[in-house]
Amino acid sequence: MHNTLHSGIRGQQRGVPPMIVDLLIQFGAREQHTQGSEIVYFDRKSKKKIETYAGGLFGKLNEHMDAYAVIASGKLVTVGARFKRINNS
Repeated sequence: MHNTLHSGIRGQQRGVPPMIVDLLIQFGAREQHTQGSEIVYFDRKSKKKIETYAGGLFGKLNEHMDAYAVIASGKLVTVGARFKRINNS
């Protein structure tokens, strides 16, 4: 997946490591958003998959499990950390 310059800058500003972005893309839950974009985030199911995948490393990654990414047209647009629950309606 192609990362935009904006997503790299925002990831660095918001303290979201590239490894977490990779885990989001690989294991994250996807919700359709406006105008064809999607929000990717960690839900219970994806956290379980990561725990199985990463084993003992999961404890170190746990502080970043509130991260999200926005993908549009096959490009990673931005990343950040959630402070509110994602509305699944």
